[in-house]
Amino acid sequence: MDARTPPPDAATLARTLKAFAGIVGADAVFTTEEDRDAYSDRFPIDARNHRPAGAVAPTTTEQVQALVRVAAANKVPIWTISRGKNLGYGTSAPVRAGSIIIDLSRMKKIEVDVENGTVLLEPGVGFYDLYDYLQTHKIPLWLSVPGNSWGSVIGNALDRGLGYTPYGEHTRNFCGLEVVLPDGDLVRTGMGAMTGAPSWNLHKYGYGPAWDQLFVQSNFGIVTKANIWLMPQPEVVRGFDVEMDKMEDLGPLIDTLGPLRREGVLQQSPTIGNWFRAANILTTRKQWTDQPGSLSDEVVAAIRKRFDLGWWGVSVRLYGRESVVQANMDILEKELKAINPMALKPYSWKPGDVVTPTAGGWMGVPLTFPMQSANWFGGRGGHIGFSPVLPQSGKLALEQFKRTYARYKEYGMDYQASFAFGERHMLNVNAVLLNLDDPAFMKRVDPFLRSLIADAREHGYGEYRAHIDYMDLVADGYDFNNHALRRLNERVKDALDPAGILAPGKSGIWPGRSNVKVRT
Repeated sequence: MDARTPPPDAATLARTLKAFAGIVGADAVFTTEEDRDAYSDRFPIDARNHRPAGAVAPTTTEQVQALVRVAAANKVPIWTISRGKNLGYGTSAPVRAGSIIIDLSRMKKIEVDVENGTVLLEPGVGFYDLYDYLQTHKIPLWLSVPGNSWGSVIGNALDRGLGYTPYGEHTRNFCGLEVVLPDGDLVRTGMGAMTGAPSWNLHKYGYGPAWDQLFVQSNFGIVTKANIWLMPQPEVVRGFDVEMDKMEDLGPLIDTLGPLRREGVLQQSPTIGNWFRAANILTTRKQWTDQPGSLSDEVVAAIRKRFDLGWWGVSVRLYGRESVVQANMDILEKELKAINPMALKPYSWKPGDVVTPTAGGWMGVPLTFPMQSANWFGGRGGHIGFSPVLPQSGKLALEQFKRTYARYKEYGMDYQASFAFGERHMLNVNAVLLNLDDPAFMKRVDPFLRSLIADAREHGYGEYRAHIDYMDLVADGYDFNNHALRRLNERVKDALDPAGILAPGKSGIWPGRSNVKVRT
């Protein structure tokens, strides 16, 4: 089976769904038009694309194994979701239309190892679920949360989602997975490969090849359990909320924070966001203008003045023992003052203090209010992400910003972006806000995104994750040695999934292509 293979015929699909019902019960199989709508992309460029044939919701690993075996026997494609909240990247929808969704949202077990600061989770556990569990049981451990926290902890980490604490690169917190392979076999990675090993959640590598990251952004297996490291509650949290007045201030800000991050003074993953990232959750476009196209400089200035926003803002936090934090706070303050910020507001927290909703992301408290940005146009909204990887260079980031900002203006889009730090890299996370009620606007979205991907590729920047519409295009940019990485991925795919049923097209990885020289 490859991208050109037609979907299964009605008889095969009906036989498969009947077998699925025998495994999970008829009430956990969803095939009505309303069901198919519910599992389609919530923010689609074209709602006709990526429509699933239905969905099934298991509750145990054994059920997942049985479902996979049936799908393989019937050569019916399946697409796995944890909670289906991958907003901006396709939500629940599969790459390949006609796939059946394996919805793991009913698998919600939580086991915390308090002493070692780890948790064993199933995919249906959301950030709110885990936070509530820790709070209810008075466990002094923190999770890291993304900007919109109603998704799955495992699902977010499997797509390399980000948070804002020192544990903010979520995929790095994996330490041993349980995975159902495409033939229904079950494997545990790392020390979990040894029956009864007490260090499955402590040592990431085990013996031989380390497989955890092979199941990240891939279609090589279905993760049914994952050990994740949590952050011990710190003695104090301190830092600064910083506003920078001019577009050009982006470069000095990056060149100030980057060395501190690499040195270890700053262990957090800070995110520099432009003014619009804050303003569009506080207001709507029609309150400022009825003119089409990108916001004018005059409107931008008026909105910034109303909400007292710099062109760029960042919240920088330091965590840990009070004496250590204070020493690093002195260093941070000196370095930030040297670049003349528009505003430098100190922040301080200790256990027992109230965490305000706007500060929650930096304190491991789930939040969803940033999704208010979807209401920017006042009707049916949404967003799609475009997120290339850059070095931590103020000069390169400023050049990338200017190119991208010009494209937003060319296509009549309102610019929302951030630069999220890793330890030595940055992610330029751009949000393309959608107006699903404006057909003319929506027709510009696809060529706009394709131009952004092409511009980035020209400068050697590839995306770190991709919307389902652009997975092939993004994968095509990783082209060293005639796309050797893609060929490797597809050789592994063919070895593990000879029936070609698990998430065909995920991350540009298609089955049955190992010997195909020219892709279609």
